Parts: sequence; C-alpha cells; structure tokens
Amino acid sequence: METELSVSREDYLKAIIEAESEGHSVVPVLLAQWLNVSPPAVTKAIRRLREDGFVEAKGESSVALTAKGREVAHRTAFRHHLVERMLAEIFGMEWHQIHAEAERLEHVISPEFEHILIAKLGTKGDCPHGNGILPETPAQIKRRGLLALSEAVEGASYTVARLYERDAKLLEFFHKIGIGPGMELRIVERNYDDTLQLDLGKGRVTIGESAANKIWVKPSSPKRKN
Repeated sequence: METELSVSREDYLKAIIEAESEGHSVVPVLLAQWLNVSPPAVTKAIRRLREDGFVEAKGESSVALTAKGREVAHRTAFRHHLVERMLAEIFGMEWHQIHAEAERLEHVISPEFEHILIAKLGTKGDCPHGNGILPETPAQIKRRGLLALSEAVEGASYTVARLYERDAKLLEFFHKIGIGPGMELRIVERNYDDTLQLDLGKGRVTIGESAANKIWVKPSSPKRKN
C-alpha cells in the first residue's frame, strides 16, 4: 500500500509541474483528466499531499508545489528522462512507444541503477522526443530558437525539433502520418479552417491547429548546391 501511495504521489507531483509549465491553473478537474482518475480520488490525494507538505493552496481551488514537492517532481522527471533515453539509445525502442513505458518504469528505478544510467548516458541531452529533463514553458522553448508548427510560415521548410509527449495517442498519430523527431517538412498551405497542409517529402498530410501546436520546429538549413 505504501508503494502504491508513493507511485501515486510522484505521478501527481510530476503532473503538477508539467501543468505549470503549460500555463494551466492546477485544479482538481485538470489532474483528474490528465491522470485518468475520479475527481473524488484527486480531492483525497491533494488533501494528503497538503498534509505531507508537498503542495499548498493557490487561490480558491488550485494548488502549487512547495519546495519539497518540487524536489520530488524534479527527481521523478529526471528518472523519466533517463528511462526514455535508455529505452531508445540502449534497447532501440521506437520514439512513439517509449513515453508510456517510461511512465511505468520511472517509479521502480533504484538509486544504484539510476547512477549506472547516469554513467552510461550522462545528465545532458534531450530525450528521443526532443525534450529536456524538466518541462519548459512556451517562452523558454522559443528562447531556444524553436516555434510551434502552427506559427510556421507558409512555403517555408522546417525540421521537427520536439514533440509534446504527455499524450500517447497523439504520439501514435504523429507516427502514423509520418511526422517524427528530426524529420524535415514544408508548409504547403494554410487552409481557411486553420488546418495545415504539409509536404513530408514522401507525401502530403493535413493536420489541425491543435496538433500543430504540439509540434515544435526550427527553420531547416539551406541545402548546399554541388
């Protein structure tokens, strides 16, 4: 039972830090949706987290991490990052499959095995989806020279730099239509309904604005002429 509580606590704290990075007000209904649990279960968990000093009230219904809670959230996010890199770089697992697997394994990594992974992989570098260790705000991502695909210029070519990884179904969708980290694409046309027509080199696809908001790109380097 204590192990189950510990796993649940880590999931809640990591979800809170991810929600904060996306600019959401961290309210129970959001956590219930993200963690696929009932609102009463969220209310009970938040009460326990407050009693244990991991979160504090922020406004009438939202919560924020305390220093103690942020430390646990950072540690869980770091283990998640290490596991994703391990699955991809050591075991060759596909990028669109590793997030869900890492969500499970991040809770069972011992300190000894964590040190082995650090020695093998290092503490720097992005995960296979192009994301850093800790969640970043849109402003932080833009300071890295990236922009959301939804903001890309019609007719220009870009390289996919990072993908939103919290939504496993969205990752499978990107994989299915041929969009992945490091690939090049061109914005063929912006349609009246806010969809984008993309040239992926091997064909064209159309995606909606909500999906385009979850893809971060950088301008492609001009190809040298022989």
